[in-house]
Amino acid sequence: MIKFSSCTVCVFASPIFVPLSPSELTKRKEEERGEEAIIIMRPILMKGHERPLTFLKYNREGDLLFSCAKDHTPTVWFADDGDRLGTYRGHNGAVWCCDVSRDSTRLVTGSADQSAKLWDVQTGTQLYSFTFNSPARSVDFSVGDKLVIITTDPFMGNPSTIQVKRIARDPADQTSDSVLTIKGPQGRINRAVWGPLNKTIISAGEDSIIRIWDSETGQLLKESDKESGHQKTISSLCMSTDKSHFLTGSADKSAKLWDTRSLTLLKTYQMDRPVNAVAISPLLDHVVIGGGQEAVNVTMTDRRAGKFEAKFYHKILQDEIGGVKGHFGPINALAFNPDGRSFSSGGEDGYVRLHHFDADYFSIRM
Repeated sequence: MIKFSSCTVCVFASPIFVPLSPSELTKRKEEERGEEAIIIMRPILMKGHERPLTFLKYNREGDLLFSCAKDHTPTVWFADDGDRLGTYRGHNGAVWCCDVSRDSTRLVTGSADQSAKLWDVQTGTQLYSFTFNSPARSVDFSVGDKLVIITTDPFMGNPSTIQVKRIARDPADQTSDSVLTIKGPQGRINRAVWGPLNKTIISAGEDSIIRIWDSETGQLLKESDKESGHQKTISSLCMSTDKSHFLTGSADKSAKLWDTRSLTLLKTYQMDRPVNAVAISPLLDHVVIGGGQEAVNVTMTDRRAGKFEAKFYHKILQDEIGGVKGHFGPINALAFNPDGRSFSSGGEDGYVRLHHFDADYFSIRM
Protein backbone atom coordinates (compact mmCIF):
# COMPACT_ATOMS: atom_id res chain seq x y z
CA MET A 1 0.00 0.00 0.00
CA ILE A 2 1.11 3.54 -0.70
CA LYS A 3 0.92 6.08 2.09
CA PHE A 4 0.66 9.74 1.15
CA SER A 5 2.12 12.14 3.66
CA SER A 6 1.89 15.92 3.59
CA CYS A 7 4.17 18.89 3.95
CA THR A 8 2.22 22.12 4.05
CA VAL A 9 2.39 25.41 2.19
CA CYS A 10 -0.08 27.94 3.62
CA VAL A 11 -1.77 30.39 1.28
CA PHE A 12 -4.08 32.96 2.83
CA ALA A 13 -5.37 34.39 -0.44
CA SER A 14 -2.71 37.10 -0.42
CA PRO A 15 -2.24 39.18 -3.58
CA ILE A 16 1.52 39.12 -2.97
CA PHE A 17 1.68 35.33 -2.97
CA VAL A 18 4.49 34.08 -5.22
CA PRO A 19 3.31 30.94 -7.03
CA LEU A 20 5.44 27.83 -6.82
CA SER A 21 6.26 25.77 -9.87
CA PRO A 22 4.89 22.21 -9.99
CA SER A 23 8.37 20.85 -9.27
CA GLU A 24 8.57 22.96 -6.12
CA LEU A 25 5.07 22.01 -5.04
CA THR A 26 5.78 18.29 -4.73
CA LYS A 27 8.56 16.03 -3.63
CA ARG A 28 8.90 12.34 -3.08
CA LYS A 29 10.41 10.32 -0.30
CA GLU A 30 10.30 6.52 -0.37
CA GLU A 31 10.99 4.30 2.61
CA GLU A 32 11.19 0.57 2.13
CA ARG A 33 8.95 -1.04 4.73
CA GLY A 34 8.21 -4.35 3.09
CA GLU A 35 5.97 -3.35 0.20
CA GLU A 36 5.04 -0.01 1.72
CA ALA A 37 6.21 3.29 0.24
CA ILE A 38 5.58 6.82 1.42
CA ILE A 39 5.04 9.58 -1.10
CA ILE A 40 5.31 13.04 0.42
CA MET A 41 3.25 15.70 -1.33
CA ARG A 42 3.33 19.38 -0.51
CA PRO A 43 -0.27 20.65 -0.51
CA ILE A 44 -1.28 24.28 -0.71
CA LEU A 45 -3.68 25.36 2.04
CA MET A 46 -6.14 27.95 0.80
CA LYS A 47 -7.78 29.94 3.57
CA GLY A 48 -10.56 32.05 2.09
CA HIS A 49 -13.61 30.75 3.93
CA GLU A 50 -14.63 31.35 7.52
CA ARG A 51 -16.91 28.33 7.79
CA PRO A 52 -16.93 24.68 6.64
CA LEU A 53 -16.53 23.86 2.96
CA THR A 54 -19.49 22.28 1.16
CA PHE A 55 -18.49 21.83 -2.51
CA LEU A 56 -15.59 22.10 -4.96
CA LYS A 57 -15.70 22.39 -8.74
CA TYR A 58 -13.01 22.82 -11.42
CA ASN A 59 -13.78 24.48 -14.72
CA ARG A 60 -13.39 22.48 -17.92
CA GLU A 61 -9.82 23.65 -18.62
CA GLY A 62 -8.74 22.95 -15.04
CA ASP A 63 -7.16 26.38 -14.47
CA LEU A 64 -9.88 27.61 -12.08
CA LEU A 65 -11.22 26.07 -8.88
CA PHE A 66 -14.54 27.20 -7.39
CA SER A 67 -15.33 26.58 -3.73
CA CYS A 68 -18.57 26.83 -1.76
CA ALA A 69 -18.98 27.03 2.00
CA LYS A 70 -21.40 27.87 4.76
CA ASP A 71 -20.07 31.45 4.89
CA HIS A 72 -22.29 32.73 2.03
CA THR A 73 -19.47 33.62 -0.40
CA PRO A 74 -18.49 31.28 -3.27
CA THR A 75 -14.84 31.81 -4.15
CA VAL A 76 -12.69 31.26 -7.25
CA TRP A 77 -8.99 30.34 -7.12
CA PHE A 78 -6.15 29.71 -9.54
CA ALA A 79 -5.97 25.91 -9.64
CA ASP A 80 -2.19 25.88 -10.08
CA ASP A 81 -0.92 28.01 -7.22
CA GLY A 82 -3.98 28.49 -5.00
CA ASP A 83 -4.07 32.26 -5.39
CA ARG A 84 -7.54 33.68 -4.81
CA LEU A 85 -9.07 35.53 -7.75
CA GLY A 86 -12.25 36.75 -6.12
CA THR A 87 -15.57 36.04 -4.43
CA TYR A 88 -19.20 36.16 -5.49
CA ARG A 89 -21.20 38.23 -3.02
CA GLY A 90 -24.97 38.17 -2.85
CA HIS A 91 -26.12 35.08 -0.97
CA ASN A 92 -27.43 35.34 2.59
CA GLY A 93 -27.10 31.70 3.56
CA ALA A 94 -24.84 28.70 3.24
CA VAL A 95 -23.93 27.90 -0.36
CA TRP A 96 -24.31 24.17 -0.94
CA CYS A 97 -23.27 23.66 -4.54
CA CYS A 98 -22.01 25.30 -7.72
CA ASP A 99 -21.33 24.55 -11.36
CA VAL A 100 -19.49 26.45 -14.08
CA SER A 101 -20.35 26.61 -17.78
CA ARG A 102 -18.11 24.84 -20.27
CA ASP A 103 -16.75 28.16 -21.58
CA SER A 104 -16.07 29.35 -18.01
CA THR A 105 -18.17 32.49 -18.41
CA ARG A 106 -21.05 31.70 -16.04
CA LEU A 107 -21.34 30.23 -12.58
CA VAL A 108 -24.51 28.93 -10.94
CA THR A 109 -24.82 28.50 -7.17
CA GLY A 110 -27.47 27.00 -4.89
CA SER A 111 -27.98 28.33 -1.38
CA ALA A 112 -29.86 27.89 1.88
CA ASP A 113 -31.22 31.43 1.38
CA GLN A 114 -33.83 29.87 -0.94
CA SER A 115 -32.18 31.06 -4.12
CA ALA A 116 -29.95 29.89 -6.94
CA LYS A 117 -27.90 32.61 -8.55
CA LEU A 118 -26.30 33.02 -11.95
CA TRP A 119 -22.98 34.93 -12.01
CA ASP A 120 -20.53 36.36 -14.50
CA VAL A 121 -17.37 34.39 -13.71
CA GLN A 122 -14.91 37.11 -14.68
CA THR A 123 -16.53 40.16 -13.06
CA GLY A 124 -18.43 38.54 -10.18
CA THR A 125 -21.60 40.33 -11.29
CA GLN A 126 -24.87 38.66 -10.35
CA LEU A 127 -26.75 38.08 -13.60
CA TYR A 128 -29.95 36.54 -12.24
CA SER A 129 -31.47 35.07 -9.08
CA PHE A 130 -33.91 32.15 -9.13
CA THR A 131 -36.03 32.28 -5.98
CA PHE A 132 -37.83 29.37 -4.31
CA ASN A 133 -39.91 28.56 -1.25
CA SER A 134 -37.17 26.38 0.21
CA PRO A 135 -33.36 26.07 0.16
CA ALA A 136 -31.66 25.29 -3.16
CA ARG A 137 -29.39 22.31 -2.64
CA SER A 138 -27.84 21.05 -5.91
CA VAL A 139 -27.12 22.66 -9.29
CA ASP A 140 -25.80 21.22 -12.56
CA PHE A 141 -25.41 22.68 -16.06
CA SER A 142 -26.46 20.52 -19.00
CA VAL A 143 -24.05 19.72 -21.80
CA GLY A 144 -24.31 22.84 -23.94
CA ASP A 145 -25.17 25.03 -20.93
CA LYS A 146 -28.68 25.76 -22.19
CA LEU A 147 -30.35 24.18 -19.16
CA VAL A 148 -29.59 23.88 -15.46
CA ILE A 149 -30.89 21.47 -12.83
CA ILE A 150 -31.73 23.03 -9.46
CA THR A 151 -33.01 20.92 -6.56
CA THR A 152 -34.91 22.34 -3.60
CA ASP A 153 -35.25 20.90 -0.10
CA PRO A 154 -38.46 19.86 1.64
CA PHE A 155 -39.37 22.83 3.83
CA MET A 156 -42.47 24.13 5.63
CA GLY A 157 -44.78 21.70 3.88
CA ASN A 158 -43.11 22.07 0.48
CA PRO A 159 -41.80 18.77 -0.95
CA SER A 160 -38.34 18.36 -2.42
CA THR A 161 -38.22 19.16 -6.12
CA ILE A 162 -35.98 18.82 -9.15
CA GLN A 163 -36.43 21.84 -11.39
CA VAL A 164 -34.98 22.43 -14.84
CA LYS A 165 -34.46 26.06 -15.87
CA ARG A 166 -33.61 27.33 -19.32
CA ILE A 167 -30.52 29.57 -19.43
CA ALA A 168 -30.91 32.53 -21.78
CA ARG A 169 -27.97 33.59 -23.91
CA ASP A 170 -28.63 37.22 -22.98
CA PRO A 171 -29.06 37.70 -19.19
CA ALA A 172 -31.65 40.40 -19.92
CA ASP A 173 -33.90 37.68 -21.36
CA GLN A 174 -33.54 35.32 -18.40
CA THR A 175 -36.75 34.18 -16.66
CA SER A 176 -37.51 31.97 -13.68
CA ASP A 177 -39.87 29.69 -15.62
CA SER A 178 -39.25 25.97 -15.16
CA VAL A 179 -39.01 23.74 -18.21
CA LEU A 180 -39.64 20.74 -15.96
CA THR A 181 -40.52 20.24 -12.29
CA ILE A 182 -40.28 16.82 -10.66
CA LYS A 183 -41.75 16.31 -7.22
CA GLY A 184 -39.07 14.44 -5.34
CA PRO A 185 -39.24 11.60 -2.83
CA GLN A 186 -39.50 11.95 0.92
CA GLY A 187 -36.44 13.66 2.33
CA ARG A 188 -33.81 15.92 0.85
CA ILE A 189 -32.25 15.43 -2.58
CA ASN A 190 -28.54 15.99 -1.97
CA ARG A 191 -27.41 15.74 -5.59
CA ALA A 192 -28.99 15.69 -9.04
CA VAL A 193 -26.99 15.63 -12.27
CA TRP A 194 -27.54 15.23 -15.99
CA GLY A 195 -27.15 11.80 -17.54
CA PRO A 196 -25.67 11.05 -20.99
CA LEU A 197 -26.79 13.41 -23.77
CA ASN A 198 -29.02 15.30 -21.30
CA LYS A 199 -31.66 12.60 -21.75
CA THR A 200 -31.91 11.67 -18.10
CA ILE A 201 -31.52 13.15 -14.63
CA ILE A 202 -29.88 11.12 -11.87
CA SER A 203 -30.75 12.01 -8.27
CA ALA A 204 -29.81 10.74 -4.81
CA GLY A 205 -30.39 11.87 -1.26
CA GLU A 206 -31.65 11.20 2.23
CA ASP A 207 -33.78 8.14 1.46
CA SER A 208 -30.68 6.24 0.18
CA ILE A 209 -32.27 5.52 -3.22
CA ILE A 210 -30.74 6.53 -6.56
CA ARG A 211 -33.30 7.45 -9.19
CA ILE A 212 -33.07 8.00 -12.94
CA TRP A 213 -35.69 10.30 -14.46
CA ASP A 214 -36.63 11.13 -18.04
CA SER A 215 -35.45 14.73 -18.49
CA GLU A 216 -38.29 15.63 -20.86
CA THR A 217 -41.32 14.04 -19.21
CA GLY A 218 -40.15 13.74 -15.61
CA GLN A 219 -41.10 10.06 -15.62
CA LEU A 220 -39.27 7.83 -13.15
CA LEU A 221 -37.29 5.28 -15.19
CA LYS A 222 -35.21 3.35 -12.67
CA GLU A 223 -34.49 3.05 -8.94
CA SER A 224 -31.51 1.46 -7.25
CA ASP A 225 -32.01 -1.88 -5.52
CA LYS A 226 -32.64 -1.44 -1.80
CA GLU A 227 -30.70 -4.53 -0.77
CA SER A 228 -27.53 -4.03 -2.83
CA GLY A 229 -27.68 -0.23 -2.71
CA HIS A 230 -26.90 2.20 0.06
CA GLN A 231 -28.55 1.75 3.44
CA LYS A 232 -28.28 5.32 4.70
CA THR A 233 -28.28 8.88 3.37
CA ILE A 234 -26.40 9.37 0.09
CA SER A 235 -24.29 12.48 0.62
CA SER A 236 -22.46 12.81 -2.70
CA LEU A 237 -22.54 11.78 -6.34
CA CYS A 238 -19.79 12.19 -8.94
CA MET A 239 -20.18 11.46 -12.65
CA SER A 240 -17.30 10.04 -14.71
CA THR A 241 -15.91 12.21 -17.50
CA ASP A 242 -17.59 10.12 -20.22
CA LYS A 243 -20.80 9.77 -18.16
CA SER A 244 -20.72 5.98 -18.50
CA HIS A 245 -20.63 5.46 -14.73
CA PHE A 246 -20.91 7.41 -11.51
CA LEU A 247 -19.79 7.14 -7.90
CA THR A 248 -21.89 7.71 -4.78
CA GLY A 249 -20.90 8.13 -1.14
CA SER A 250 -23.08 7.44 1.86
CA ALA A 251 -23.37 7.68 5.62
CA ASP A 252 -23.47 3.86 5.58
CA LYS A 253 -19.65 3.96 5.35
CA SER A 254 -19.42 2.93 1.73
CA ALA A 255 -18.99 4.32 -1.77
CA LYS A 256 -20.53 2.57 -4.76
CA LEU A 257 -19.85 2.65 -8.50
CA TRP A 258 -22.87 2.42 -10.81
CA ASP A 259 -23.57 2.02 -14.52
CA THR A 260 -25.26 5.20 -15.72
CA ARG A 261 -27.74 3.65 -18.15
CA SER A 262 -28.74 0.41 -16.41
CA LEU A 263 -28.17 1.51 -12.80
CA THR A 264 -26.31 -1.76 -12.26
CA LEU A 265 -24.06 -1.78 -9.20
CA LEU A 266 -20.49 -2.28 -10.44
CA LYS A 267 -18.22 -1.90 -7.41
CA THR A 268 -18.40 -1.21 -3.67
CA TYR A 269 -15.64 0.46 -1.66
CA GLN A 270 -16.06 -0.24 2.04
CA MET A 271 -14.89 2.41 4.51
CA ASP A 272 -14.62 2.65 8.29
CA ARG A 273 -16.27 6.08 8.45
CA PRO A 274 -19.27 7.94 7.02
CA VAL A 275 -18.58 9.11 3.45
CA ASN A 276 -19.26 12.78 2.66
CA ALA A 277 -17.44 13.24 -0.65
CA VAL A 278 -16.26 11.19 -3.63
CA ALA A 279 -14.41 11.87 -6.88
CA ILE A 280 -13.34 9.84 -9.92
CA SER A 281 -9.92 10.34 -11.51
CA PRO A 282 -10.21 11.34 -15.18
CA LEU A 283 -6.75 9.93 -15.89
CA LEU A 284 -6.20 6.74 -13.89
CA ASP A 285 -8.46 3.97 -12.60
CA HIS A 286 -8.56 5.61 -9.19
CA VAL A 287 -11.29 7.03 -6.98
CA VAL A 288 -10.84 9.21 -3.91
CA ILE A 289 -13.23 9.04 -0.97
CA GLY A 290 -13.46 11.34 2.05
CA GLY A 291 -15.55 11.85 5.14
CA GLY A 292 -15.09 11.30 8.84
CA GLN A 293 -17.17 11.30 11.96
CA GLU A 294 -20.03 13.76 12.21
CA ALA A 295 -19.05 17.38 12.73
CA VAL A 296 -20.85 17.56 16.07
CA ASN A 297 -18.40 15.00 17.47
CA VAL A 298 -15.20 16.47 16.04
CA THR A 299 -14.09 18.12 19.28
CA MET A 300 -14.45 14.85 21.14
CA THR A 301 -11.50 13.20 19.40
CA ASP A 302 -8.17 13.96 17.79
CA ARG A 303 -7.52 14.03 14.07
CA ARG A 304 -6.52 10.38 13.83
CA ALA A 305 -9.57 9.10 15.72
CA GLY A 306 -11.82 11.22 13.53
CA LYS A 307 -10.47 9.50 10.40
CA PHE A 308 -10.30 12.67 8.34
CA GLU A 309 -7.92 11.53 5.57
CA ALA A 310 -8.87 11.15 1.92
CA LYS A 311 -8.61 7.51 0.84
CA PHE A 312 -7.58 6.40 -2.65
CA TYR A 313 -8.92 3.15 -4.11
CA HIS A 314 -8.31 1.30 -7.36
CA LYS A 315 -11.56 1.72 -9.26
CA ILE A 316 -11.57 -1.76 -10.79
CA LEU A 317 -9.82 -3.89 -8.17
CA GLN A 318 -11.44 -2.04 -5.24
CA ASP A 319 -8.16 -2.22 -3.31
CA GLU A 320 -7.10 0.69 -1.13
CA ILE A 321 -4.08 2.44 -2.63
CA GLY A 322 -3.33 4.96 0.09
CA GLY A 323 -4.49 8.03 1.94
CA VAL A 324 -3.82 11.74 2.31
CA LYS A 325 -4.05 13.29 5.76
CA GLY A 326 -4.19 16.94 6.72
CA HIS A 327 -7.70 18.14 7.54
CA PHE A 328 -8.65 18.74 11.16
CA GLY A 329 -12.27 17.79 10.59
CA PRO A 330 -14.43 15.75 8.24
CA ILE A 331 -13.82 16.11 4.50
CA ASN A 332 -16.96 17.55 2.91
CA ALA A 333 -15.83 18.07 -0.70
CA LEU A 334 -13.44 16.45 -3.19
CA ALA A 335 -12.61 17.17 -6.82
CA PHE A 336 -10.04 16.00 -9.37
CA ASN A 337 -8.56 18.49 -11.79
CA PRO A 338 -9.76 17.55 -15.32
CA ASP A 339 -6.15 16.78 -16.27
CA GLY A 340 -5.97 14.21 -13.46
CA ARG A 341 -2.67 15.58 -12.15
CA SER A 342 -3.99 17.24 -9.01
CA PHE A 343 -6.95 17.12 -6.69
CA SER A 344 -8.45 19.32 -4.01
CA SER A 345 -10.30 18.68 -0.78
CA GLY A 346 -12.50 20.89 1.36
CA GLY A 347 -13.11 20.29 5.03
CA GLU A 348 -15.15 21.14 8.06
CA ASP A 349 -12.04 23.06 9.20
CA GLY A 350 -12.69 25.76 6.58
CA TYR A 351 -9.62 24.99 4.47
CA VAL A 352 -9.26 23.99 0.84
CA ARG A 353 -6.21 21.76 0.37
CA LEU A 354 -4.76 21.67 -3.15
CA HIS A 355 -2.58 18.65 -3.93
CA HIS A 356 -0.34 18.35 -6.99
CA PHE A 357 0.61 14.72 -7.49
CA ASP A 358 4.26 13.71 -7.47
CA ALA A 359 5.45 12.09 -10.70
CA ASP A 360 5.82 8.79 -8.86
CA TYR A 361 2.10 8.69 -8.14
CA PHE A 362 1.53 7.89 -11.80
CA SER A 363 3.85 4.89 -11.67
CA ILE A 364 2.01 3.14 -8.82
CA ARG A 365 1.42 -0.49 -9.69
CA MET A 366 -1.02 -2.73 -7.89
